[in-house]
Amino acid sequence: MINFKTIIGLEVHVELKTSSKMFCPCSAEYFGTEPNSHTCPVCLGLPGALPVPNQKAIEWTILLGLALGCQIPEISKFDRKNYFYPDLPKGYQISQYDMPLAINGSLVIKEIATSPSAPRNDKIVRIRRVHLEEDTAKLIHGENATLIDFNRSGVPLVEIVTEPDFTSTEQVKEYLQKLQQIIRYLGISDADMEKGQMRCEPTVNLECEKAGEQEGEMVYTPLVEIKNINSFKFAQKAIDYEIQRQLEEFEKTGQEKQSGNKTTRGWDEVKQKTFLQRTKEEAEDYRYFPEPDIPPFQWTETEIRNSKFEIQKIELPDTKIKRYIKELGLTETNAIILTETKEKAEYFEKCVKLGQSDRLEPLEIANAIINKKVDSETLDPDQIIKLLATKKSAISLTESNLKKMIEQVLADNPKPVADYKGGKTPVLEYLIGQVARLTKGQAGPNLVRNILVEKLKN
Repeated sequence: MINFKTIIGLEVHVELKTSSKMFCPCSAEYFGTEPNSHTCPVCLGLPGALPVPNQKAIEWTILLGLALGCQIPEISKFDRKNYFYPDLPKGYQISQYDMPLAINGSLVIKEIATSPSAPRNDKIVRIRRVHLEEDTAKLIHGENATLIDFNRSGVPLVEIVTEPDFTSTEQVKEYLQKLQQIIRYLGISDADMEKGQMRCEPTVNLECEKAGEQEGEMVYTPLVEIKNINSFKFAQKAIDYEIQRQLEEFEKTGQEKQSGNKTTRGWDEVKQKTFLQRTKEEAEDYRYFPEPDIPPFQWTETEIRNSKFEIQKIELPDTKIKRYIKELGLTETNAIILTETKEKAEYFEKCVKLGQSDRLEPLEIANAIINKKVDSETLDPDQIIKLLATKKSAISLTESNLKKMIEQVLADNPKPVADYKGGKTPVLEYLIGQVARLTKGQAGPNLVRNILVEKLKN
């Protein structure tokens, strides 16, 4: 068996949920709409149409870059990426090449432990760049023809490119889930992979031990990019298949990575395999040059500082988890579960705030929500707190005060007590009612009955 190491890099495309497209005023909401109903001369690439950048899309891309720890260069620009394909009406895509909006960031993920006893270690994934471009049209393939829907053409598309830091599909899944979580916390996209709002393109190759005289010499297999994967599960399956395919190919041919040697493959979910699409173009093949109709952007130090201030006002998942542990006394597991979504975290925090007047601890509220002791899916926070407060009061009463209250009822009602001891047992219901009045209905009737019967024996 050949010794090898897996090398994986990721490109993730995310559609921003701005109201209009990247370079024109057409609606960016295309999912489920009538084909070619959200188009204009700009997004159809008609002669003479000029692009006007979407300011909100630029601001959101910078916000995402800052959330990923990126630097924001003072100068950025758009470029033309030239290639001919039916889903690209202009014959080029307005993208960013050498001067993106954000660079040199990182994202920390938890590495999957190899066994229950093994520790989980933090892994730093380096973010090479975060840049902005326009999405392409959608091709609809039929038996005899391919149709094109241009509603998606021109929708703002942010691309997050990592360094090849992944060595397993588990790490890839962790990264994608955390990236999706951050994007949703920022509110810049729903990042729904099934709707195509978030798409993943892994680049995979292997570092293999070369057979021959020099034992231990390592070489690289040719690079393969897997296109447009739209689920976490598919990403894992496609990468796992590609690792095995490349390993078998290297064992047969010994083919090594060459300069410019990169192919694109698709994932066939039915056949559970990748398939060859085309030889991947390099940057020079796209003939990048600055977009002549859009001047470069130059940010001042004040503008960059203001953007950093905006991201500081947003409490992202990792920061929220640390606060829940330190200030609210939650376990790490509980904190991670309650911060899965921004909505769940906000719900929990409302419950904590409301529970202060009833002296409910954040940990007991967290446990109740997580362990389904209360129905957080249908009940409002105030209903949850009333329910938990009532349960807590009943438990507290049972443990410490109920017997004393029952003794008080017996002392205040000597005649019913005498009647009961004289054989008139129905009077017990009257005594139960007196206890219920004193405890305001917070004690369980069966428990009260049992204690009363025991006391009345004496």
